[in-house]
Amino acid sequence: MGLHSGQRVELTLRPAPPDTGIVFRRVDLPQPVDIPVSAQSVTDTRLASTVSNGGAKVHTVEHLMSACCGLGLDNLYVDITAEEVPILDGSSASFVFLLQSAGIEHQKAPRRFIRVREPVEVREGEGETLKWAKLEPYHGFRLGFEIDFAHRVVAATGQRYEFDLSRGNYSRDIARARTFGFTKDVEMMRANGLSLGGGLDNAVVMDDYRVLNPDGLRYDDELVKHKILDAMGDLYLVGKPLLASYRAFRSGHALNNKLLRALLAKPSAFEVVTFQDEKLAPIGFAQPARAW
Repeated sequence: MGLHSGQRVELTLRPAPPDTGIVFRRVDLPQPVDIPVSAQSVTDTRLASTVSNGGAKVHTVEHLMSACCGLGLDNLYVDITAEEVPILDGSSASFVFLLQSAGIEHQKAPRRFIRVREPVEVREGEGETLKWAKLEPYHGFRLGFEIDFAHRVVAATGQRYEFDLSRGNYSRDIARARTFGFTKDVEMMRANGLSLGGGLDNAVVMDDYRVLNPDGLRYDDELVKHKILDAMGDLYLVGKPLLASYRAFRSGHALNNKLLRALLAKPSAFEVVTFQDEKLAPIGFAQPARAW
């Protein structure tokens, strides 16, 4: 089921040849439409990332894209029978499990990376509304995120987290973090046609005083870890793995995409690289992520 649409959807993940990238394919349309992911293919960032090609769209792609990033998957066809990727349990753990169960093939082509050469930053608002995100040079992929909600439940959790893909374990440390929301926002979202498929089985839900899910949080800092999960998916929409350090304060899907577009608009700030010698690649980047 789609989180926001509430529609039933079927998803089939299929192998793709080297240098294909990740391509969503709307197979339910009279004439199937391919939507290759790119920063420019993102056309809507209201509570999720949406990619489009003409009138064909796929909503809420960030959790699947995050799993692909965490596992080191470069080439994949994603056949989908509706407008929204299924939410499953609200995290990327099910995608990770299914992809690793299917197996990941080593292809006979070098991985192509986008290496950040100069800092790029985007900012919005000021004072209490300030939010920002930036990319800086780094030989690997590191993310640091800070959330800031005026909410007693959120304040009781860890609100800062840093994850390094070279040294951490995506499946263990990030993949199980679920999307989250507040009961006070549900009525507003549903009035706007959003979160129609949301519930306690696919999101962390909080009222003014507590987490409503019977089993509580999966991590003490699950909320900020989900923001890291989202950011990994949003940034992977650039079409290639990034070699960069990402840091953000109160960022979201819109600002993450704005950051990618700012990077691509400055040719001196990045280069596309490959590593013929695996020893020169960042630790852990030469091979797909290990299984569970």
